[in-house]
Amino acid sequence: MKLFDVYPLFDVNIVRGKGCHVWDDKGQEYLDLYGGHAVISIGHSHPTYINKVSEQLSKLGFYSNSIVNTLQQQLAERLGAASGYDDYQLFLINSGAEANENALKLASFHNGRTRILSCEKAFHGRTSLAVEATNNPKIIAPVNANGHVTYLPLNDLGAWEQELSKGDVSAVILECIQGVGGIKLATAEFAQGLHKLCKEHGAVLICDEIQCGYGRSGRFFAHQWLGIRPDIITVAKGIGNGFPMGAVLISPEFKPVYGQLGTTFGGNHLACAAALAVLDVMESEGLVENAHLVGDYLTDQLQQMQQRQNHITDVRGRGLMIGIDLDVPQKDVRQKLIYDHHCFTGCTGTNTLRLLPPLCLSKGEADDFLSRFEATLSEI
Repeated sequence: MKLFDVYPLFDVNIVRGKGCHVWDDKGQEYLDLYGGHAVISIGHSHPTYINKVSEQLSKLGFYSNSIVNTLQQQLAERLGAASGYDDYQLFLINSGAEANENALKLASFHNGRTRILSCEKAFHGRTSLAVEATNNPKIIAPVNANGHVTYLPLNDLGAWEQELSKGDVSAVILECIQGVGGIKLATAEFAQGLHKLCKEHGAVLICDEIQCGYGRSGRFFAHQWLGIRPDIITVAKGIGNGFPMGAVLISPEFKPVYGQLGTTFGGNHLACAAALAVLDVMESEGLVENAHLVGDYLTDQLQQMQQRQNHITDVRGRGLMIGIDLDVPQKDVRQKLIYDHHCFTGCTGTNTLRLLPPLCLSKGEADDFLSRFEATLSEI
């Protein structure tokens, strides 16, 4: 049997990681400014993480959600306190797409409506309804194209007001910092206006914090920069530092019903141990604050580099979620960064690099990246 060939691959086999560095099977070290697509939050192979997951595995790896799992209860309490949402409810699943799927389903249960508003260039996942809310026709199969979703421009409040005023919108789903969309930031004016409109017209506001949340923006959630409090928040990626996990944070206005939602593997013992280890390290090492400080430093240094490097046309972002627009194809820059300067970055579109490093990135490692990046651009 062969692998189903849907991923274009770099010819690199990563076999080991530590902090913000990874090594291939030939012993070559790479600086990781990608974090496995924003998944590695506390760094590769953190000893606290290894110990907590290993200890749990030696006791019990899995049992069903038909029994009490005190690790789930501990995680709900810890996550509520860390995020400032201790009055919300927690539903645990396995991925970001599942988180958004369940959030949109809950919204429809709540108000009985079927219409969804999503952003142009949004990415919310690849499952049935999540992919329909994703503004990419190439990945929406005919069976998923059910006419539930209207895409609207980010930060154009008038366009959203026009649709919400029709009174038939079930949910608005919003990335406060778009990831695949190119590190585009929602403004506070737009977010607050949208929040108010959702309340006025009975629509549920969902903030997709799968990539921009969990400390990456320099606050626990990116929407907390904007002065809003959504009805539902979805998370994944950094919650488990590589262990597959997702979650939905749900307003107390939503009343649970037995059987309404369900999952086989969601919230399993190993996943909860991983998530608790992540919170332990984030708190003990001040990683949210570090993302803010190092992210600001890195953005400032990149903007200074822009003044002396013609290939950089724009730098934007918040915390350790940074987009760099180039006047050359990002593919050429990424390949040279990986193969010649041994550094991983993300990308989106034709000309944009995405920086999504572990939240433990130091200023010294940021300087190391800047040196490798400028050397790469000078060779293009």
